[in-house]
Amino acid sequence: MKKYTTAILWLRNDLRLHDNEALARAVRDAEYVLPIFCFDPRNFGKTPYGFPKTGAFRTQFLLESLADLRLGMTVRGGNLLLCSGKPENILPTLAREIKAEAVYFHEEATDEELRVEEAVREALTKIGVKEHSYWGATLMHIDDVPFSPEQTPDIFTQFRKIVEKKVTPRKTFSTPQHIKLPSGMDASAFGELSTLAALGVDVAPSVPDGRAVLPFKGGETQALSRLNAYFWERDCLKEYKETRNGLLGADYSSKFSAWLALGCLSPRYVYEEVKRYEAERIQNDSTYWLVFELLWRDFFRFTALKYDTALFRKAGIMNVKKPWQEDWERFDLWRRGQTGIPFIDANMRELLATGFMSNRGRQNVASFLVRDLNVHWLMGAEWFESQLIDYDVCSNYGNWNYAAGIGNDPREDRYFNIMRQAGMYDPKGEYVRHWLPELRAVPSAYIHEPHRMSMDAQKQAECRVGVEYPIPIVNLEETARKFQR
Repeated sequence: MKKYTTAILWLRNDLRLHDNEALARAVRDAEYVLPIFCFDPRNFGKTPYGFPKTGAFRTQFLLESLADLRLGMTVRGGNLLLCSGKPENILPTLAREIKAEAVYFHEEATDEELRVEEAVREALTKIGVKEHSYWGATLMHIDDVPFSPEQTPDIFTQFRKIVEKKVTPRKTFSTPQHIKLPSGMDASAFGELSTLAALGVDVAPSVPDGRAVLPFKGGETQALSRLNAYFWERDCLKEYKETRNGLLGADYSSKFSAWLALGCLSPRYVYEEVKRYEAERIQNDSTYWLVFELLWRDFFRFTALKYDTALFRKAGIMNVKKPWQEDWERFDLWRRGQTGIPFIDANMRELLATGFMSNRGRQNVASFLVRDLNVHWLMGAEWFESQLIDYDVCSNYGNWNYAAGIGNDPREDRYFNIMRQAGMYDPKGEYVRHWLPELRAVPSAYIHEPHRMSMDAQKQAECRVGVEYPIPIVNLEETARKFQR
């Protein structure tokens, strides 16, 4: 006997059919289930510094994910209702119209999303509609970790050791094979998929940049295909730890982050596939390290719950006051990849052209902005929020707190020596040349410091560095001496 006749499934960052507890519970409990996604205008406005809150690459990936989810639901007898507006207004109105008795959804962890959840709960309570919420974004379930969010360890190593010792990931939920919609709803009632222009987003290039590491496309289908290719077809997982700091190519890392961020891919499913890989192929440091990275995602999410809005404040979660500068001239050179530091510029131009950047690149450009340029970390965090195709609020702001020395990091003045990093991870300058075509003719001996060629007039003339590439906007040696005293 079903608990309800009709229920609503409210989707946000859980755009998948596999291991979707809210979906599985709704289908189990109700005769009819109506899935809905709301294009909340607050998500397509501006950040405090005036950047598009959801930039073109992120928006395109979202639209592709919704189209794929709608198709997956349609073949199972369901559909996906697409609406524009605030969920706290749309959901109670919809519940009245279809006589829904309950709304199912997954919980979020940060301030803006939690305020929307609370507003939805209040609106539903007023009309007597029940709500059922679930925790589904992390590898380890919030109810299984041996501490409350307020008691989350501040050091990742402590968090990891406790969790690894005492918690096992829950099993994934099966994908429902049939979704029964409320009667009387035809295809035209579900709304057209929006466009970038309709959402007020600048239109992305019609042709993806061929230099990108991967032609990212949103959706559960693409997510599962990528996992299958990386694990099983190309057998890359066994070398993940050795290659994860790469800069060029599709397979130096898993690239799962974009699909994880929108919930097109479940971290528990990834874990189960790692375990299957270990059983069928090999178990080594690399297979462990991918799970290790999933625990970092968990850590940042639990940390966000612990510190609430402090994650987004100038002084960060540790309340460390620093004299940040809102230097727009330097910031614009940084975000456009025109700083005169090739390793930084290559990474920033990759982000600008594709919406993606390697983890190694992110660490370096963040350190450069806050340490070498002393520019306000929130400007960088908001720019990443706008641009990154794999933007995850907890990981993004948690990592920027780290970079700025105001997060829960035992090394308060963590600093990346850019020249040393460039020499380690791009020793021949292949990555720099890939993204800075004006430096392709520069010899490897000068590739990370082309301005030094000015002492050799002949070489400078041959490579045209003085004309086509800017001189550095900061002396890296001086900053390195300051932070590595």
